[in-house]
Amino acid sequence: MQENENMSDFIQKNSPDGGFLQSSAWQKFQESVGRKAFSISLDVEKEKFQANVVEHILPIVGKYFYSPRGPVMKQEAWNAQYEEKMLELINLAKSENAGWIRIEPATQEILDVIKKHVKEKIIKAPHDMQPKEILAIDISKSAEQLLMEMKSKTRYNIGVARKRGVRIFSISKQKKTTEQKDYIEEFLRLNKEMALRNGIATHADEYYKKMFEILPDDMFKIYVAEFEGKIIAANLVLFYGRTVTYLHGASGKMHRNLMAPFLLQWQSILDAKEKGCTHYDFGGVNSGSGNNSWEGITNFKLGFSLKTKPLQFPGSYDIIINPRRYAVYRGLQRAKAFAVRFKK
Repeated sequence: MQENENMSDFIQKNSPDGGFLQSSAWQKFQESVGRKAFSISLDVEKEKFQANVVEHILPIVGKYFYSPRGPVMKQEAWNAQYEEKMLELINLAKSENAGWIRIEPATQEILDVIKKHVKEKIIKAPHDMQPKEILAIDISKSAEQLLMEMKSKTRYNIGVARKRGVRIFSISKQKKTTEQKDYIEEFLRLNKEMALRNGIATHADEYYKKMFEILPDDMFKIYVAEFEGKIIAANLVLFYGRTVTYLHGASGKMHRNLMAPFLLQWQSILDAKEKGCTHYDFGGVNSGSGNNSWEGITNFKLGFSLKTKPLQFPGSYDIIINPRRYAVYRGLQRAKAFAVRFKK
């Protein structure tokens, strides 16, 4: 499905994170990595509704539907047409033999109204697919004001990277020439190195390559930080409407004292401002004290805007289509969680 301009505006205005996960371009990308995708849409005058869903398949329990940061709707506009579209989504899940539909409403109010009007049981998912907290800063201010609102250490580190000779480059599509670095391959190299260093899982190389291949030229960019002819850090950045989103970042273990990631983010913000964007989404943070594994990345991101309060989401919820299969799924999830705790 190719969304029209009105629907794109609707998605953006009613999505605190800018809405790219509900865009037709993101849906096309999901299809390119082998996932089946569907779209339930309403676009009649002032009445609009959008639920792009992606089919996931798990061992033993089979299929489920996932609507990332969706469905998108206005909480004050629930009517018979919204009810009809939710029923259409549920019937689609039944016809495709999906055991449940995982949704992520933008607000608690939208979640509550869905629970009120959908007869199927809706419960909290065992884990959240997207971060419950994100940091999206207002970049409509002047560059000088944005710098002043940063943590002093963040401002200092941007200056350090510049003074020590870090240079930032970006491309929207790969250009394989003798002069041009193969940026996507450099990102993949750094991504593997960082994952190994930090003991974290990451997407397969093909996932990132498809992202670069499928997403439109004006939507996706790779930013790289170069020092003495070598790429030492790289970011994947997505432009959708007036919001720019930092998707993934990777850096090597060498030259960490050059503070390249700080300058990478700042250059992305400056480019976003030049394009007329108003918000820069740093992605997930955890401003609470319950998950120490998020402390480093959270402090890094929050340092770019001390006055900005992270946006909160209700999280992932499951509309149960097949109670028996869903019970098996939850049982497997509990067993997996117990095994992880036991190993510790």
